[in-house]
Order: sequence, then structure tokens, then C-alpha cells
Amino acid sequence: MPEELSPPGTPSSWQRLCSRSWPLLLLALLWQLIAMQAHSRVLPTPLAVLQVLQTELQSGELLFHLGQTLTRVAISFCLAMLLGVGLGIVMGRSRRWDRALDSLLILGLNLPALVTTILCYIWFGLSESAAILAVVVNKIPMVAINLREGARAIDPGLMEVASAYRLSRSARFFKVYLPQLYPYLFSSARNGLALIWKIVLVVELLGRSDGVGFQIGSFFHFFDITSILAYTLAFSAVIFLLEAMLLRPLENRLNRWRL
Repeated sequence: MPEELSPPGTPSSWQRLCSRSWPLLLLALLWQLIAMQAHSRVLPTPLAVLQVLQTELQSGELLFHLGQTLTRVAISFCLAMLLGVGLGIVMGRSRRWDRALDSLLILGLNLPALVTTILCYIWFGLSESAAILAVVVNKIPMVAINLREGARAIDPGLMEVASAYRLSRSARFFKVYLPQLYPYLFSSARNGLALIWKIVLVVELLGRSDGVGFQIGSFFHFFDITSILAYTLAFSAVIFLLEAMLLRPLENRLNRWRL
């Protein structure tokens, strides 16, 4: 099979990588210059942060706590996406359900994550299930809002064509209906992943004995800014890897029908 050629003018993978990397390199350079001028223990240089990061990696502490946080993020993300997508589709297809649940969604969107976390810990104890529940409750409304708008934007003409060809209900849903929701799904996934990371850190800070949030809280008590930045850097690197190796390729693959 002949190799597919990219259209003229399409940037190469290396060019795309460079275009995405130079703002980060510029930020690191600016950070280095400011840290050198400040000479302050509350603003370490990038090199000092990388040294702490290497030490934490070699000791295994960083990998352990990062693994605990990633586990909580993955479980919370999957549960919130499943429940939020289902709720959003139901509300987008039914005006009755939309009117009944709209006020609850507005309340959920504006309820601070800190309040939800504290209430879950008080009601259900300082347990793993309470931590996961607090994250999921904060994530569901945002996913439901996005998917509701996507369900409202479904092209009725395409659904009529699918009915005219007598496709089964499952075929109509997976081959005609669901592909039209992909942009809303990926928007919810990206925004939700960023939100879940932040909420999980708060949950770990308040009521867990492991995870990145717990470690950052411990470093805060000792004013260890270098370690805080080291864990933040590792945290950010994981997000970039997820975006580059999972979300973006999957989005491009599923949205090929739009090209």
C-alpha cells in the first residue's frame, strides 16, 4: 500500500513540536533570569528544581505519590464522564428532563469544590470512596452541560437519512448520532481532566495520606518551594504526555470523517 503523502504546506511533526515547545522554553528562560536576579529561596532556579525532581524519582517517592494521584484521577474521570455524558444526552433530547434538572446543574456548577470535599469527608469519613465521590460530583455538571448542547445540535437530517436506510438503533447511535458529539466529548474530556486534577489535589490535601496533593501540603508546612515546584513540574509533564499521546491522536482518529 503506497504511503500517504501530506498535503502541500502541512507542517511536519517536528515543526508542530517546535511550535508548541518554544513558549515553554521561553517561560523556562524567563524563570531562570528572574531567579538569578532575585537570589531568593522562595524562587529557586529551574536547575535546582530539576535536581530535586531527579532525587525524588530515584528515591521512588515521586512515582508512588504520582501513581496514587493518577489512580484517583482515572477513576474519577471515567465515572464522571460516563454519568455526565448520559445525563447530558437525556437533557438534550428531553425538554421535560432538561427543565427538571437544569437548576441542579446550575447549583453543581457553582458549588465550590472545597465545600463538596469537606461535606463528603464529614458525611462518609476520610475514605477513598468519599474522596472519589467529591471529585465526581464536581465534574458531572460540566460534562452534562457540554453534552446537552451537543445533543441539541444534532443534525436531524442525518438522523432521517439513517432511518430511511433502516439502520438499527445501535447503528444509528454509534455511527450517526455519537460521531456528531465527538467535539463536545473531547471538549468535556480536556476541560474535565484539568478540573479533576485540581480537585484531586484539594481532596488529597484535606483528607488523604498520600498523593501529590498530600506531598505539596507537607512541603508547604516546611516552606519547601523547590520540592513544590518539582512535583508541579512532574504533574505538568504527565498532563502534556496524556494530551500528546492519548487525547490528541484519539481525537484526530475519531474526527477523520469530518475532513
